[in-house]
Amino acid sequence: MASTLIRNIKSLYGIQNKPHSFLKGEALSVLNHIDNSFLFIDEGRIIDYGSMAECPERADEIIDATDSLVLPSWCDSHTHIVFASSRESEFVQRIKGVSYEEIAESGGGILNSAKKLGNTSEDDLFISASKRLEEVMAFGTGAIEIKSGYGLSFDSEIKMLRVIQRLKAAYDLPIKANFLGAHAIPTEFKNNREAYIDILLNKMLPYIAEQGLADYIDVFCDTGFYTVEETDRILKAGAKYGLKAKIHANELCNSGGVQVGIKNNAISVDHLEQIGDEEIEALKNSNTIPTLLPSCSFFLNIPFAPARKMIDDGLGISLASDYNPGSTPSGKIPFL
Repeated sequence: MASTLIRNIKSLYGIQNKPHSFLKGEALSVLNHIDNSFLFIDEGRIIDYGSMAECPERADEIIDATDSLVLPSWCDSHTHIVFASSRESEFVQRIKGVSYEEIAESGGGILNSAKKLGNTSEDDLFISASKRLEEVMAFGTGAIEIKSGYGLSFDSEIKMLRVIQRLKAAYDLPIKANFLGAHAIPTEFKNNREAYIDILLNKMLPYIAEQGLADYIDVFCDTGFYTVEETDRILKAGAKYGLKAKIHANELCNSGGVQVGIKNNAISVDHLEQIGDEEIEALKNSNTIPTLLPSCSFFLNIPFAPARKMIDDGLGISLASDYNPGSTPSGKIPFL
């Protein structure tokens, strides 16, 4: 693999001289950078950087970055880019005043996507997801998490996770697979949700773990979806198979999702459009990362998570796109 020297960089951003977990509070306002700088890459790894006064003279490839900025690529930690087709008709419903919850209760939303995905082949899903992945890469995304959750059956959830594995093999960027079988209760289990949870815990999870199809496990813990108690059971079951927790929490109401996520050592609790002082205090005393999805608020016309209050109260936050076929049809982080 050849060496690459990027020289005459106007400003090199994202300088971190020592490892850290994640930044919090006032630290988020500090953007370390070096003006008039270089970046040297060898064998695919950054091995040196600094001011042009210290710049190496030779490399296999030299890029002149005069008048340009260089910064790390985006890490999009919450996406649903494997899906069969978009749900633009629901935007018309929302314009007419129908809420997200009402659409979901009538068989739209996630259940609509699950129906479409069940009738779509793995190859077609891979082709369409590849196009979306290439699109977000062109806008600067260099690492991404992709969830299942539009399957809601053994065969379809496994199909989605296989597509994510194919994307991992086909593209040169870090991709994490997240098993979100607990995204909604399938229509056929509406009156027997425990039967579906049993399939999730005792059929899907063992197979997924055996085949190495997922890195994380996720649950939609919110009104009309999964309860705190159900979420706790599912996350604990995932932990037994080595799957780290990442959950949807507090999008539609103050659901208790933050607390159950922290209890299960979740890497992150995502959404948080509805959050109070109690949840903020709990997050301050944990290693769980609050992840906000402002594009979701924009497209659904629901409240935005109180990012400034959370930062001023000492929290670190992460932003992610929530790219999906219904509530957030965009993975463009510059827009986010």
